[in-house]
Amino acid sequence: MALMIIELLVVLLALYVGSRYGSLALGAISGIGLAILVFGFGMKPGTPPTDVIYIIIAAVTCAGVMQASGGMDWLIQIAERLLRKHPDRITFLAPLCTFFLTVLVGTGHVVYTLMPIICDIALKKGIRPERPCGVASIASQVGITCSPIAAAVVAFVTISNANHFDITIPKVLMVSIPACLCGLMAAAAASYHRGLDLDKDPVFQAKLKDPEQYKYIYGSGATTLDKEIPQSAKNAVFIFLGALAVIVMFAAMPDLLPSYSSVKAVKDAGDLTLISGVTISAKQLAAAGVVAEGFTEKGMVDLKMNIVIQIVMISAAALMIIFCKAQPKKAVAGPVWQSGMVAVVAIYGIAWLADTYFSNYMTEMQEALAGLVEAYPWSIALVFFAVSVLINSQGAVVVAMLPLAYKLGIDGVVLLGVLPSVYGYFFIPNYPSDIATVNFDRSGTTVIGKYLLNHSFMMPGLICVSVSTIVAYLLAMMMN
Repeated sequence: MALMIIELLVVLLALYVGSRYGSLALGAISGIGLAILVFGFGMKPGTPPTDVIYIIIAAVTCAGVMQASGGMDWLIQIAERLLRKHPDRITFLAPLCTFFLTVLVGTGHVVYTLMPIICDIALKKGIRPERPCGVASIASQVGITCSPIAAAVVAFVTISNANHFDITIPKVLMVSIPACLCGLMAAAAASYHRGLDLDKDPVFQAKLKDPEQYKYIYGSGATTLDKEIPQSAKNAVFIFLGALAVIVMFAAMPDLLPSYSSVKAVKDAGDLTLISGVTISAKQLAAAGVVAEGFTEKGMVDLKMNIVIQIVMISAAALMIIFCKAQPKKAVAGPVWQSGMVAVVAIYGIAWLADTYFSNYMTEMQEALAGLVEAYPWSIALVFFAVSVLINSQGAVVVAMLPLAYKLGIDGVVLLGVLPSVYGYFFIPNYPSDIATVNFDRSGTTVIGKYLLNHSFMMPGLICVSVSTIVAYLLAMMMN
């Protein structure tokens, strides 16, 4: 037991140090923890999450190419028109805009252009910018569990199917989208009268007495409406949306997917010893394409959705490059592609480290948690949330913790219901979107508090995740 605790501390220390450095360090420093466990304690290495990583690379490449074509500018422009048309409702409309942008693109990093616009509209309407900005930043991350190409959703489906819970991407979205929208609207309602109005806020009014501060706050207005969007950029968006539609169609109607001949190992087959004395397993025979009676069999296999997503996304990216004037070099330099690659490294290191630890202590954990999980299966949501606070990636939480949840015997329906709880990294305000939002708010009302945890994202984040998880849990139970 003492050794188990020491090794757990190694895992937690690696995650903590990585989170302090941020960006690529989270995944890279997890590699140090992995090295200590494997070389120092002699633990058997876990399995790196290659399937999820390949999907992220394909999806981020497609979204990055769309951004390089100018398509993202068009989406932002559409959102800005909606917000400026109804400025008095910005506290509700801003989070809806950031939410659906994330749903479409699969990453919350697309909102940086929209945040200054949200702040500008709020200021000109006399609305405290903290109200829409705080919940809009939360919404940009909540949308990840509602995107058909986000790593968290794809990983949930892939891992669930591997653990005999038959679920598709559309079925996940039927739960996560309405649940998260309920959570966001609850958070927006709580934020509607949050803090003092600007004309009654003594701190803000004191700033306006300084001519330089007044000019800084009101002197410039962020907008994308003066930007001319070429038809090629609009075509790139249409290609991207078409790719999403194809993915959802195949996920909803798997009978449309092609099948192919494959050799696979027969379940529970033993090893085959050759005359030479060499022992070959059934899996080795199947991998080599050799059919041996009683050990392997030849049959038809359906194309898997993780392969479908990769093929469709990469093909869509190619079409944008060929027909929409998207420059590959510009895509690689863009924030969407770069943030996606950071997520790949984070998931790679974190998930591999977690799988190594949990796979070596699965029996002990099942014995220790069996009673709690059996009595309160929903309590796994608290574990998901706590882990997310540490590792700043919903995809990494799903990849690292979902296999453990299934091995603990938690039903897939319950896990679907608590999926929104994998977002907890608003708790400590060190995530790029939160920090950027604070900097975009020229009024200074969106803040990171003196005591770190009393920040502008805490209240909307807790309300949104709590309500979303409760509603998702109820919807999953009803669907079942």
